[in-house]
Amino acid sequence: MRSIRTARSLLLLGSPLALAVASACGSGNGNGSAFDGGTSGDSSQPSDDSGGDDGSCLLCADTGDGNIIWNDFPPQPIDDGPDGGAPAPAGSGSLFGGPGQGAQSGGPCLIEPEVGSLYPKNWLRPRFAWIAAGGENLFELRLHVANQSSDLVVYTTASQWTMPKAMWDALRGHSNDVPMTVSVRGGVYSGGSLTGEALGSTGSLGIAPVDAPGSIVYWTSSTGTALKGFSIGDENVGPVLTPSQVTEFSTSCIGCHDSTPDGKFASLSSSSNNWQNGFADVEPGKTGQIPPWFGAAGRAAVETAQMGLHTFSAAHWQTGDRIEISAHDPPDDGSSELVWVDLEAASGTAMGTIARTGDTRHAGAPSWSHDGKTIAYVSTDANRDGRLDDGAADVWTVPYNDKAGGNASALPGASGNGQRNFYPAWSPDDHLVAFDQASGGNMYNNALDELYVVALTSAKSTRLSANDPPACTGKKSPGVTNSWPKWAPSVGAVPDGRKFYWVVFSSTRAPGNNPQLYVTPIVVDGQGTITTYNALYLWNQPAAENNHTPAWDYFQIPPPPVQ
Repeated sequence: MRSIRTARSLLLLGSPLALAVASACGSGNGNGSAFDGGTSGDSSQPSDDSGGDDGSCLLCADTGDGNIIWNDFPPQPIDDGPDGGAPAPAGSGSLFGGPGQGAQSGGPCLIEPEVGSLYPKNWLRPRFAWIAAGGENLFELRLHVANQSSDLVVYTTASQWTMPKAMWDALRGHSNDVPMTVSVRGGVYSGGSLTGEALGSTGSLGIAPVDAPGSIVYWTSSTGTALKGFSIGDENVGPVLTPSQVTEFSTSCIGCHDSTPDGKFASLSSSSNNWQNGFADVEPGKTGQIPPWFGAAGRAAVETAQMGLHTFSAAHWQTGDRIEISAHDPPDDGSSELVWVDLEAASGTAMGTIARTGDTRHAGAPSWSHDGKTIAYVSTDANRDGRLDDGAADVWTVPYNDKAGGNASALPGASGNGQRNFYPAWSPDDHLVAFDQASGGNMYNNALDELYVVALTSAKSTRLSANDPPACTGKKSPGVTNSWPKWAPSVGAVPDGRKFYWVVFSSTRAPGNNPQLYVTPIVVDGQGTITTYNALYLWNQPAAENNHTPAWDYFQIPPPPVQ
């Protein structure tokens, strides 16, 4: 790269003028290599025509070869400290010295973000958090970005640092799809000197050239069962539904929920009603209300005892055709089957069995393709009240065929491998199926659970990199309950053929060992090659809560309260 011409001016990040100029500068991604090996920038942003000799670009510099170098990071280090505490001592940079100074291993363990993770472009601003080693009390965080003129360098006495929003807004606009490297060093500061300096976690990060869409609603079991939620980018979560707000029936526990394809209703199971299913509005001003389209016979059908996990398809969600597919374990029958329910039926037959010719085992945990043609489900010898239990399990598929079902078959890559394969979920374009896999144990809340994905065109499954916590934490998978994968409601695509899928799941890798939510991308290139990444922790969720079973859709939920 040619030498960078000096930008005519540097503005303080966060000032109105700085933000206006940053917007005027355009995308400025240049032609640098993408984090995942691609070369494309964000096609939704205009090409950059600033940076000329007229001085129109104040926060960037044109290299003369079509690349733009940005000044989104301050040229001097940031001295920071804990809230209400002392900032890093003056001269911390001199104490740490150059990146090669000190031990090259054994330093702080970065747990947020995990090295090797990829942010959606519209993600909440990054929070960097680490675990100190060997009594360290002074830290250096460094972020190197290929198209930024300076590294971001932060010195702090705290064990975490959150990027200012104005800086994040500039970075995600200018440096998405650009290689980044993060590192953190630590040392023991005392009496004006630094000892025990050591490099800890270091490696790649990235920002995708696409957004993650929609909202996530999840079940929390910490302060009485409830559903909470947020839209992507929100920095806190808000209440969505509590048991007392459900008007369809009285219940003290709501869980195993899903969303209707219009995002207006949560479909839930009530353990206090012998596992009846039900619906509750989640729209602002309508919380808990019964759907207006609910027919008397349809309602009676979903309120049948021992209905299990259930699913919907956008292809069968309009007036005159609102169908639920559910697992059902008839009381005292000992079996579990797939059933359809006509939710609008006012009278007559509103529920019937989906035939699964060729499969004699029980059925559970269905997921209905978005085109309405195929149901993926778990074929198992272990069922309990319509839910999955402890036993053999494989993912199978069966045609919907206008409620009639048909020939069922095992899904290659998610069956016949001696493992328990369960909780299937269709990607928004129906090209991929994500699922859980475990070598044994109960299929609900199993520490051995791991996440996999299989393409419909391939018989080979791919284990997600997001299963693995940072090695420096000492935690390993299997062992951290990676469970319940759910896809974002749409796919992001860029002109070079890459498709970006996003998956949310629950894991117990957090320091408190309680279940928390994480997000990870799955990227498929134009040749069908699947690339997976490490997990991003959702730091907007309360860290002490037990958060499970997320659903990701275009939920029409109220915005979280401002904190």
